[in-house]
Amino acid sequence: MEKLFWISILIIFYTYIGYGIVLYFLVLLKRLLGRKEVFETENYEPEVSLLIPAFNEEDYIDQKILNSLELDYPKDKIQILCITDGSSDNTVKFLTKYEEVKVLHQDERKGKIAAINRGINEISTPIVIFTDTNTLLPKNAIKEIVKQFANHKVGCVSGEKRIFSGESEAASTAGEGLYWKYESLLKRLDSELSSVVGAAGELFAIRTELYDETEPDTLLDDFMISLRIAMKGFITAYTPEAYAIESGSESIGEEMKRKVRISAGGIQSILRLLPLWNIFKYGIISFQYVSHRVLRWTLTPFLLVLVLICNILLVLQPENFTNKSFYTFLLLSQFVFYTLALVGWLLEKREMRLKIFFVPFYFTFMNVAVFLGMIKFARGKQSANWEKAKRSNAKVTQN
Repeated sequence: MEKLFWISILIIFYTYIGYGIVLYFLVLLKRLLGRKEVFETENYEPEVSLLIPAFNEEDYIDQKILNSLELDYPKDKIQILCITDGSSDNTVKFLTKYEEVKVLHQDERKGKIAAINRGINEISTPIVIFTDTNTLLPKNAIKEIVKQFANHKVGCVSGEKRIFSGESEAASTAGEGLYWKYESLLKRLDSELSSVVGAAGELFAIRTELYDETEPDTLLDDFMISLRIAMKGFITAYTPEAYAIESGSESIGEEMKRKVRISAGGIQSILRLLPLWNIFKYGIISFQYVSHRVLRWTLTPFLLVLVLICNILLVLQPENFTNKSFYTFLLLSQFVFYTLALVGWLLEKREMRLKIFFVPFYFTFMNVAVFLGMIKFARGKQSANWEKAKRSNAKVTQN
């Protein structure tokens, strides 16, 4: 029982903290032993396409197009393509105002990845940049992304996702922001060591020739596209200077809907990317993939439950059990942590927000979402169609 308890603890620690520590020291070792390649980027300005999928985005589409038109890149080298799939609001009507934008609309709703597959067929530029409608980009975003492609080994470039939140934002928004700050740090280290493990769907780019038509029921299109490119032997680079800003989810319920979809998509992706487990074929990217993604979406959430059960059973051992007081302390610590998470959830439902509850609440929240995502995927209930989480009404501004 003790062995099972401590092995589980070690795997949990490694999943959420230990991998980051190992990654940091591997990067330090690489810096000491390696020589960073420098590529000429000053006059490197290939033609690019900015691909914007949209479904019922009348609240954001004008802001998005105006932001896209203001991006600092030669106008004769950028094509803006907006794909609408089954939009029933004023999205298409609003788009007709912009002569600079090519619009591909179809009345039938088939989902985001079907729209992307359709849009790729209309692109002739060597690089395509994917960006979500409800995000804003800094003016230098395209230039920063394109720089990475000067390295012929780079097949995909991931920008950084940033969550805009005000003081009065929900705990889900604050927790999401903290989570993405940590994720961004891991992405920087992943990229410096070898390759990012999955691009940020809010802003990423690929060499157009590397795109393979993706299954129409795919839930995590950005993850699948970028990792399949990695499996071809190319790097996914990371450039935090190119970032996408979006507001957090409107409520816990909306954030849960989004997290459950991601978790269901994670299971789907793992099943479709089984060959990537082969470290003898794919090397360091296999290690990064299992450490950074697979454990979070599969084993570790179950181990959190197992640790609690084992801890209870160890405390219930006979009185002559020498470490009983120590395990009692650990059990009380777990109860305090989950109590803080529960209180955070109850306060959030009453729109009362205290930052002390953000970390335990969001950590527990994410792992509950993994279980729900597994169930939804197993039951075949997760649709590939857009199921947008409603975003906060906070006004998003560029830094």
